[in-house]
Amino acid sequence: MLQSLFYTLAPLLTLLLQTAHANVEKTIFLAPTPSPLSSSNITPDLSDLGLDLLSPENNILRTNLNASFPSTAKPDGAESWFLLEGLNPGQRYEVRVCWLATQPTSFTLSTYPLDAIIDDPSLLASISHFSSARLASVDVNNPREVIPQVPNSHHAPRNPLRRTRSHDSDSVLFLRIYAAADYFTIEQGLMESVPPVIADVILDPFWGNVFPNSLVPTACWGLIVGIAAIGIARWVVKEFGRVVGSAAGSAEKKGQ
Repeated sequence: MLQSLFYTLAPLLTLLLQTAHANVEKTIFLAPTPSPLSSSNITPDLSDLGLDLLSPENNILRTNLNASFPSTAKPDGAESWFLLEGLNPGQRYEVRVCWLATQPTSFTLSTYPLDAIIDDPSLLASISHFSSARLASVDVNNPREVIPQVPNSHHAPRNPLRRTRSHDSDSVLFLRIYAAADYFTIEQGLMESVPPVIADVILDPFWGNVFPNSLVPTACWGLIVGIAAIGIARWVVKEFGRVVGSAAGSAEKKGQ
């Protein structure tokens, strides 16, 4: 009976897992030790780049990610850059991109420490180009477009063009997200110009460097359900054995 139930639910569970994977992409990394360049006088203020910020305190960002079809010049699609700050050195983190399944897109995520950006001319040129294009497209009278304000904050609004100074023990990483359109349509407009993808970019620290914090409540509920299921299964087996034993006893009495 249990085996038949498993074979019945297995296709449904497989479908659910495939559906979840279809609109979630992630990368897992360890926060590096603070770079000596971050406190150097020769290093420009990172806020000048105008990148969106993610931190453990403000870890969810809803944004529009530019996307394009893969090409020889851009095999992974259009790129976007973000700044991860306030990280705890040595702690494991996960960055996820969640988007609607109605916008088929292939994402590629990668992280880089500050010294890697400075040492690699191609990375430096890439982030400089993205920063210049982003700042040029922003309305100077509406600086919220550069870095969104923290929602539901009871504190006075900060200047979004100024990066919050982290403690000396905090580490900083750059996040690059490639977005490649993954669809084909007979509508010529969508083939010529790929619309931006509405996505949530989520920074999730790991609990004990083992389990994402956001999944801890789900794991607890799963554990409770699992324990309850084991208890119910044992009760069912016990009752089933009692009924079978009672039926066998009745049959023996009738035979006598």
